[in-house]
Amino acid sequence: MKQSLGAWEGRYKSIAFWIATFLGSGLLKPAPGTWGSLAGLIAGVLLISTGIDAAQLVGFIAAMTLAGSKAINVIEAKTGIHDAPEIVIDEVAGIWVALLPVMAMGLTWQEAAAAFLLFRLFDIWKPWPISWIDRHVHGGFGVMADDIVAGILAAIVLSIVNPYLGM
Repeated sequence: MKQSLGAWEGRYKSIAFWIATFLGSGLLKPAPGTWGSLAGLIAGVLLISTGIDAAQLVGFIAAMTLAGSKAINVIEAKTGIHDAPEIVIDEVAGIWVALLPVMAMGLTWQEAAAAFLLFRLFDIWKPWPISWIDRHVHGGFGVMADDIVAGILAAIVLSIVNPYLGM
């Protein structure tokens, strides 16, 4: 079982905490990773609906990955806790990756829901190479990287099955 950040007294005053919890969405219970993914889905759909293109979304994902990695490193240094359940910035970046093919599909609620479900499946199941990254890549980037790869796998599956589902 993962150790919580609940004992960290300075958490609410730390910008790293608010970044890593995606503005507190990781504080929701139960299943903070699912809540963080849902918050990320909503933010991603809103971002896409502004008219950004795929290259811009990739830029946002890269920025989120850098900021998340740094915030997680700060939290780990202050608390000694690796990948606390409240940390969901990795789910946000991962779901945004899963949304990339949805941009080309027309951004319907069905594609967004399919991206969400596939991302959560891969994030929870952790098939190879996600499981390998989870065990061997450490620090903030390691926390972020396995979810980025889960998003990539979700995007690939969504791209393959979408023509057959008639979405």
